[in-house]
Amino acid sequence: MAELLKRCEVPDSMQWDLTVLYASEDAYESDYGKLPALLEKVVSFKGNVTESAETLKAAIEAVDELTRLAEKLYTYAHLKSDEDTSNNKNKSRLNKMATYFAEVSGATAFFEPEILACNEDKLNSLINSPVLAFYKRSLLELLREKPHTLSEKEERILGLYSDVLSNSDEVFSVLNDADMSFGKIRDEKGKSIELSHGNYRLFMESSNRKVRERAFKKMFSTYNNYRNTFAATLDGTTKRHSVSAKLRNYTSSLEASLADDNVSCEVYLNLIKTVKSKIPYLSRYLKLRKKVMKLKSLNMYDLYNPLVKNVKSEYSWEEAKELVKKALAPLGEEYGKLLDRAFAERWVDVMENKGKRSGAYSSGCYDSYPYLLLNFNGTLNDVFTLAHELGHSMHSYYSNSNQEFHYALYSIFVAEVASITNELLLFDYLLKNSDNQELRAYLLGQLLDEIRATLYRQTMFAEFELEIHKLAEGNTPLSGDLLSELYFKINNDYYGEVITNADKLIEMEWARIPHFYYNFYVYKYATGMAAAIQLSQNILSGNKDKIDAYFGFLKAGDSKDVLDIMLDAGVDLSRSEPIEAALEYFNSTVIELEKLL
Repeated sequence: MAELLKRCEVPDSMQWDLTVLYASEDAYESDYGKLPALLEKVVSFKGNVTESAETLKAAIEAVDELTRLAEKLYTYAHLKSDEDTSNNKNKSRLNKMATYFAEVSGATAFFEPEILACNEDKLNSLINSPVLAFYKRSLLELLREKPHTLSEKEERILGLYSDVLSNSDEVFSVLNDADMSFGKIRDEKGKSIELSHGNYRLFMESSNRKVRERAFKKMFSTYNNYRNTFAATLDGTTKRHSVSAKLRNYTSSLEASLADDNVSCEVYLNLIKTVKSKIPYLSRYLKLRKKVMKLKSLNMYDLYNPLVKNVKSEYSWEEAKELVKKALAPLGEEYGKLLDRAFAERWVDVMENKGKRSGAYSSGCYDSYPYLLLNFNGTLNDVFTLAHELGHSMHSYYSNSNQEFHYALYSIFVAEVASITNELLLFDYLLKNSDNQELRAYLLGQLLDEIRATLYRQTMFAEFELEIHKLAEGNTPLSGDLLSELYFKINNDYYGEVITNADKLIEMEWARIPHFYYNFYVYKYATGMAAAIQLSQNILSGNKDKIDAYFGFLKAGDSKDVLDIMLDAGVDLSRSEPIEAALEYFNSTVIELEKLL
């Protein structure tokens, strides 16, 4: 399609159904009008939060009641805004909620400091009271954060400024998703096509190297035109993380970001160390790719096209749904019925349209469907994206169905595990149902690309993110030139043995990655991949106990620390062994593909 559809032109069947959240503007405004009274109820506990176990329980319940409604309102606002980021009415609604969250944060800043100000004997008595048994885990977590919790006045100031301080993230989003235009490029048939975030991957999967190169150069030369602006937004976000860590008495931004999950910095650092020790495995695959593609030199735009030609890689939406359902059948009948519900009840926003947020995600709240945003273009990658995001949504569904609101929201640390497990199950199904060697080779190449992009590429991102935060902590401004030079160097550390003369424009890739604004998020893709490789093998074994352990993980929510939840599921992510095993799996798959080709 040469021109993207406007939102109003997208068929209802291809849009998510947000009427489940709010059937009308009046219904939304009615709920919004309830927020002040709920906030006033929370504030009424000020000065008396720890008066008794009963009072503390009532106060926590009041916070949860306010949070639950606010999350529902925010979910609707951000989903509507992401449908069309250029729609000012939707954007205004979202900004209004963001501002309100800042107000709430400031008004409720007394809550945690007041609990922590309680004398030790009384606090221990409250924590161990039968009245507060359900909230004991939360109170112990709060106690762990005592050295990093500020005074009431300081917490109030930070809360009120939270919306202002996140402005750099907002500027990035608007510039990246709404204001930027990449122009048009010629496809394989010479037809002029508008380049977008959504179809860029489609061009990068082209068997025509000229098309791939044109898309690559057009995309990153556009980013290069805005390099100073993107550097300013990333500098602002990174500084915010650094200042927040210092204010809260953490030794680094990294330590501060991992604290909520009770994960040590060693987990992060060991990931980078372990992956970098196995770069020869990546180089082996790149050499195979170069040989099969019959190229004198490999470049960064030669990493996504299928190694085997003439294999079907275009799917209709109906075909994609059926394929994913069959692939996830090992998860059981109940899981299959939930997938049917997801499609029938329109949990999914399928098509790309003008102004729609780029990429894909799963999002929702305790009182909504676990919605999926896609930009479906019919590639095999899009089919895998569907399986991936359904993993997130099913995780949310099981967590919300089996936990009370207070413990339902699972940590982002484990968020990628279920999604990647789904992808690996899809790969297994496709490989087992391939009746020719050419198709098997195609699929193995796709599997390797997926693991490369997750274990190696995301770890490379994690290293870059670590380094820019170190620079921010040292009060070094992040200029466009500095960021580009650093990114090019790290990219060369991973790919340079084979890609000896990478197109210099790859130095601008940092500007395109929204996850660099998410405060050390990307490493979780890599640890999630390592866990998923092991868990998918457990599921495919048919062992009921192992499958039950996997569903225990889906249902756990935030009822335990993340490393304990994963240990119960059968994976010890506090150690490097799962990472090493995943890299060995990657290498063995390279060897298998070598034999086929």
